[in-house]
Amino acid sequence: MNAVPPYLRIVAEIRDRIADGELGPGDRVPSARQIVREWGVAMATATKVLATLRREGLAEARTGVGTVVRAPSAPPVRRTAEGVLTRQRVTEAGIAIADQEGLGAVSMRRVATDLGAGVMSLYRHVAGKDELVLLMAREVFARNQPPVPGPAGWRAKLELICRLQWDAYRRHPWLPGLVSMTRPLLIPEAMAHTEWTLAALDGLGLDPDERLREAMALPALVRGLALSASAEREAERASGLTNQQWWLALSGEVNAVLGTGRFPRLAETRGEVAEDLDGVLALGLTRHLDGLALRVAQVSRRDRQGHRKPPRPPLLR
Repeated sequence: MNAVPPYLRIVAEIRDRIADGELGPGDRVPSARQIVREWGVAMATATKVLATLRREGLAEARTGVGTVVRAPSAPPVRRTAEGVLTRQRVTEAGIAIADQEGLGAVSMRRVATDLGAGVMSLYRHVAGKDELVLLMAREVFARNQPPVPGPAGWRAKLELICRLQWDAYRRHPWLPGLVSMTRPLLIPEAMAHTEWTLAALDGLGLDPDERLREAMALPALVRGLALSASAEREAERASGLTNQQWWLALSGEVNAVLGTGRFPRLAETRGEVAEDLDGVLALGLTRHLDGLALRVAQVSRRDRQGHRKPPRPPLLR
């Protein structure tokens, strides 16, 4: 007979603590590091414990706090009237789940449970998870459309569209993983962002290829940083450790490496700077737009010189 896996034994002990009231709703469950120390298991096992507790609905990850005991939810109310279930409600329920628990937690069954509906009733509105995810992305982009005509000046327009995308990605960390520059989903609401960006670049003297590259480079900067933020949120959800707590746990190893003298410039830096992704975005955006301004000025000078009338030849004597 096979022994019970260590992670399941630990889950059972923590489950008993919750059942006995030792851990109440909102209380932090043991973090991954605490599980490693208390039960003498590997970090991978500790991470699996927390993931199992969340999957069973006993715990949930909270940003800046860690993994806490989940408050018991009221039993879903079964709705017999089909009219109360709509495509929009299904989409919004999927967004709410993905925002809180990640895209992997979204399923037709989970959405049906949250809506208090039968699973099969969802298929009258959405063909399946793939269509649901597409509808979720369309809905988020639809809520974050740039204004028309927008602020005056190409620079203000480009900064605005980047900020719109950044805010959407931060509120919906699952979204940047769905966006691709080379194999994009056909999302009209996202295509409108690109069209708006290309319109902002009109009249600057750039040829169509350069305008398109520019319209790809700026969103790539925003999305790249957003993916880092999303990965950090997933790591926090899986480990139960905030970024600060994770670095604190590794401080001894980090100091040992930096103490070798091999990385003197890194040793002079402050880690808090690298954690400030909003600051990194502001810097990257400013530097990029500064460079684009120089390019626009260069093109303008070239065009002016190209349109000058050639000097008149001297009169023949």
